[in-house]
Parts: sequence; structure tokens; C-alpha cells
Amino acid sequence: MQYRKLGKSDIEVSVICLGTMTWGQQNTPEQAFEQMDYALTQGVNFFDTAELYAIPPKAETYGRTEEIIGEWLQSRGTRDSIVLASKIAGPGEDWIPHIRGGKTLFDKNDIPQALDASLKRLQTDYLDLYQLHWPQREANFFGKLGFEAPTDEQVTPVLETLEALAEQVKAGKIRQIGLSNETPWGMMQFLHYAEQAGLPRIVSVQNPYSLLNRLYEVGMAEVSWRENVGLLSYSPLGFGVLSGKYLAGTNPEGARITLWPDYTRYSNPAAVAATQAYVSLAREHDLDPAQMALAYVNSRPFLTSTIIGATTMEQLRSNIDSIKLTLSDEILSSIEAIHNNHANPSP
Repeated sequence: MQYRKLGKSDIEVSVICLGTMTWGQQNTPEQAFEQMDYALTQGVNFFDTAELYAIPPKAETYGRTEEIIGEWLQSRGTRDSIVLASKIAGPGEDWIPHIRGGKTLFDKNDIPQALDASLKRLQTDYLDLYQLHWPQREANFFGKLGFEAPTDEQVTPVLETLEALAEQVKAGKIRQIGLSNETPWGMMQFLHYAEQAGLPRIVSVQNPYSLLNRLYEVGMAEVSWRENVGLLSYSPLGFGVLSGKYLAGTNPEGARITLWPDYTRYSNPAAVAATQAYVSLAREHDLDPAQMALAYVNSRPFLTSTIIGATTMEQLRSNIDSIKLTLSDEILSSIEAIHNNHANPSP
């Protein structure tokens, strides 16, 4: 396994991070335990979760993923062996009314309430990394390209959010803070106020990044590199699409898009054409398509860790083994050629 520093902190995290959002929905607790046990033996020390999980979000499974991790931590006694990250949900009255009425504010009331609930479910008294799952303000996240000027926003000022997080850092409940689904403007605001007011500095940003969505390279990557705030890449396989398992209209039993066909972010015609090109390239070089896709993400200079999610042990083993793969200059050039012809079909 390879390791990188989490921002300017002294925390070292594995380049492969274990994602957990299927636990409690697609995966049973027993399967989740097996995944965590195996990941730890392979040098994966970084686990990422969220109060929102399991996915898809619903009241019946809210917080269940954190509970499963907490049960594992207690049964294994492994808390000090892992870097544990979670997230506070942002506002979403129309789709997560079961989480604080869908009206989360990143302020001195909601942050401690959400954090304490997560800590209780996780059966720990601190988190190594606590992240804002998506901006409280209106922005172009979750697959939205264009920016529309807001008309009526209820926004907690960034300075107030940082002050609320700083209180939890001071209390020993959070070691480091991070963002998710953010924009360059948002990143720079948090960095600016942290420096100006002497408040905790963000160490990471968890955004989508894959061969089908390289928009992080536009603006965000430079901030990550120059400010030492690395990317935690989620959906590096585009819901598993880049493995090639959905090509030719195939719908594998139990797979995410088979179960939830409304998850179309990585399944539009342009994405299918791009996926076919990447899968063909991998097979021409006797590579596993999923491992090639992950190896590309792993190699990016602005990346801290790649968050993998698996529903089977076979997938998990293969995904973790991607850390052993170094792509040749020939393959990297071919990837760029495909990207030029099929640029960002799944923003």
C-alpha cells in the first residue's frame, strides 16, 4: 500500500480509501465486517462514511452504515488502527426530510448535534476527519454543470461554520476538517477565513473524479496542488460503469444501476461510448478495465486518496490491487486521446 499526508496534517492515509455507503442496504453487516477485516490486512487504514448512509438515502437506513462501523470497531478493537472520516449532511428538504427536516445549517447548533449523533453510532469519541457533505449554499454540485445565481438563500457564513467546527476540534471530537462536492470559490473561502481568523484549515475535498468526469482538473486541481488540500476522489469507477459490466445493455443481478436505474449520471449515450473506448484500451493491453481506471486516478498529483466501494469481496480485492498497477506512458497517452474525443460525459 502507498500512503500520503492528509493536507498539512501529520495524518498519513492509504491511497486506497474504503468507501462504505452500501453497508446496511446492498451489503449486510457480516459482509461489511469481512470487507473491513480484509482492507485492514491489505494496508488500507482510511475508512470514509457519512450520516446520510446507507445509499440510497431513506429514513429506515439513516445512520445504519455508521452503526455497522461502530459495531466492527468495538468487536475488533481497531479504532487506533484506522483514520476514520464521516460527513454532516447538507440541506435537502426535497429528498432528505428525515435528516433535521432537511434544513441543516452548518452552524453552532447543527454541527455539534450531527457530530455527536455520528460519534454515538460509530462508538468512538473522535473523528480523524469531519467533512461538510455538500455546500449549504446553491452551487453546481451533484452533476450540475452550470451555475445559476441564487434568488433566496439561507446560508451560514463560512466564518461562522469554521468557528463551529473549531469548537469541536478544541473539544477533541474532530482532528481535521474537510469539504465535499465543493467548488474553487468555496475552497478558497474556507482557506481565506481559516488564515485570517486563525481557525482550522481544511485538509481535503471529496469530489467526484474518474475517467468519465475529470472536471476537478478545471480550477479545483490547481487549488489542491498549490494549497496542499488534496482530492478524495469518489465514484472513481462511475458507479461501477468503468468496469465494463453494463456494456451491451447488460444489467448484472444486484448491481447498483440494476437496482436503481434512475442513477443515470454515468449511463448516458456519451458515457457509454467513452466507457467502451476505455474498456477496449484496457483489454488491448491485457489489463482489468476497473484497475486501469483506478490506477489512473491513483496517479494524479493532486490526489490524496481514492475512495473505492465494493459489494463483493472479488470486487474489493481487485480494487485494492489497483495500487500495484503503474500505467505506461503509452497507455496514459491513449487515455488522453480518448478523453479528447469523449471529454467529461458524466459531469
